[in-house]
Amino acid sequence: MRIDRAGREDLAALAQLKWEDVPADLTAGRSLDAFTAELGAWWRAHDRTHVAFVARGDDDDHIVGAAWVALVPRVPRPGAPHRLSADIQSVFVLPGHRGQGAGRGLVAAACAHAVSVGAERITVHSSEAAVGLYQELGFADSPRLRQFLAPTTAAPESA
Repeated sequence: MRIDRAGREDLAALAQLKWEDVPADLTAGRSLDAFTAELGAWWRAHDRTHVAFVARGDDDDHIVGAAWVALVPRVPRPGAPHRLSADIQSVFVLPGHRGQGAGRGLVAAACAHAVSVGAERITVHSSEAAVGLYQELGFADSPRLRQFLAPTTAAPESA
């Protein structure tokens, strides 16, 4: 398994992974090609704040998983004019490739990138199944981190 920072040439594979990571009713009647174009436009608009990483299979360059890290500038404070937080997002590994270290490698790469650009804190919204993995990578529950879930008609987020 090889973990790389994703490039524009990986767009179709990233779109395919996101497509497979949502319930079928959310893709019914929709076009993967159209979604790929939407994801590409979104990525171009957010390329300074969102970095993708991909897991490639050992036998070829086939992408079997991905993870994104969102970099969020924070309000400066005295002595710290350039503050940054990060959020791990959209971690997904194809079912046939789970349990082989892809998820761990993707999250580790995303975290390493966030730290390298100065993130003070990295958060993640985890599925129940992945809690242990995140704990093994150094994530801990925070008694002070809270979330507000705004009422929305948008599709629910998958972990």
